[in-house]
Amino acid sequence: MNLFRRRPHRHDVIIAVVGLLTGLAGWALGLHTQGGRPLGGAWVLLPLAVTAALELVRRTAPRFALVTGTFAIVADQFTLGSVVTVLMFTDLVYAAVLYGTPAAARRIPVTTGLISVATAIGFLAWLHKPEALLIGLLTGLVSFAPATTGALVRNHRDAADAATLRAEQTALLAEIDRTQAVVAERARMARELHDMVANHLSAIAIHSTAALSLDDPATTRRALTVIRTNSVDGLAEMRRLIGLLRDSGAGRTPAAAPTLAGLDALIAQARTNGASSGLDFALDDSRPEGAALPAPVELAAYRIVQESLTNALKHASPGTVTAALAHTGRALTVRVTSPYGERPGPRAPGSGAGLVGMRERAVLLGGSFESGPEAADDGTKIWRVRAELPIQESESTT
Repeated sequence: MNLFRRRPHRHDVIIAVVGLLTGLAGWALGLHTQGGRPLGGAWVLLPLAVTAALELVRRTAPRFALVTGTFAIVADQFTLGSVVTVLMFTDLVYAAVLYGTPAAARRIPVTTGLISVATAIGFLAWLHKPEALLIGLLTGLVSFAPATTGALVRNHRDAADAATLRAEQTALLAEIDRTQAVVAERARMARELHDMVANHLSAIAIHSTAALSLDDPATTRRALTVIRTNSVDGLAEMRRLIGLLRDSGAGRTPAAAPTLAGLDALIAQARTNGASSGLDFALDDSRPEGAALPAPVELAAYRIVQESLTNALKHASPGTVTAALAHTGRALTVRVTSPYGERPGPRAPGSGAGLVGMRERAVLLGGSFESGPEAADDGTKIWRVRAELPIQESESTT
C-alpha cells in the first residue's frame, strides 16, 4: 500500500519501540488488567504488537491506524489485557484527530462521545447496577478524552498557522505598499524635475542653436542673454528640488510650491524665450475674483501650463500661444493652444515625457486630460492641450 511507503517519523518510531518493550516487560512480570478471559497466556501480545506497529503510521495513515487499532483494542478485551495496549490506542485516537482530515477531526470526538454514552446506558440496562456506569466512564477516558484533546490541540495549531499566515500576508502587503510608494514617489520626482528644468533647457537649446547658426553679433548677444537667464533659473530650480530631497524636516521651512499667481511671470519668461522663434504668449484667466483653489489643483494647473508652454517653445510654428483658465465651481479647466505646422529655424528635441506627466497630474486628481491637433475657428491648425481638474474631490482628499 502507498500508506506504508512513507518513512515513519522518528518520534513515532520511539513511541512504537517504547510501547512494545514496556508491554513485553509488563507481560513478563505478569501485570494484566483483567482475568478470566477466553484467551490467556501470550495472546495478550497480539493486540500489543498490532497497536505498536500502528504507532509507526499514526501520522502518515491516521484513519487506517484508528480503524485497525479499534479492532485490536476489542480483541484485547478477550485476553488478559495490557494497560500499554490501551494507552497506545488512546494515542491512536489522539493522532487520528490531530493529523487526520478536517472532516475526521470533526466526526471522531462526536462519535467517541456517543459511543461512551451508549456503552454506559447499554451496560446499565444489561447489568442493572450503578457500577455499570464506570464502564462507560472508562470507555470515555479511552476514546472521547483523547479525541477532544486532539481537537483542542488541532484548533490551537490551526489558529497559530492562520496567525502566521496573516502576519506573512501583512508583511507582503506592507512590502507591496512600500514598493508602490517608492514607485509613486519616483514618478512624482520625475514629473517635478522634468517640469522645472525642461522649460529652461529647451530655451537654452533653441537659443544656443540660433547663436551658432546665425552670424549676427546682436542676435548672438540676445541669445546668450536668454541662455544665461535660463541657466541661472534652471540652477535655482535644481537647487530647490535637491533641497527638498535632502530636507529632513527638522527646523526648516518647506519651499513654497508654485501657484497660479505666478502665471504672469511664466508667460513673460516664455515670451522672452520665444521671441527669436516668432512666438507670442498670452494668458486668458477668466476665473472669478477671489476664487480659492486647493493647493494640489493649483500646482497641477501651473505645471500643465508650464509644460504646455515648453512644448510650444520646442515645436510650435510662429504665432500666438494662449493659456486659458476657467473656473466652473466644480472643476478648473486649463486650455493651452498653440499654432501647429512646419516650424522654421531651430527646434529642441522632445521625448514625450511632458504629455505623460501632464496626464498623470490630471488623473491623480481624478480629472481628465487630452491633447492633439485640431482645426481652429479660422480654419488654421492648432495644437490643443485641455485638462479638467475637479475641485471638490481634491478638497476632500487634501
